[in-house]
Amino acid sequence: MRTVGLFDKLTGRAKKAAGDISDNPSLRREGRQEERKGQAKDELSRTEETAERKAEEIGNLERKTS
Repeated sequence: MRTVGLFDKLTGRAKKAAGDISDNPSLRREGRQEERKGQAKDELSRTEETAERKAEEIGNLERKTS
């Protein structure tokens, strides 16, 4: 599921925008961190999906060669 980090990315962007509008570097920084957290969650999800597919592929090959 690639939308795992969507909420974090959206709230991060909102905080960055609010920080820009209010000239608040701390809020901008918090928004960037939250956005990166969302991106990392998405990357983790993609990696887990890839690992699951590979494990299934190996299982299928094991059954065929047994």
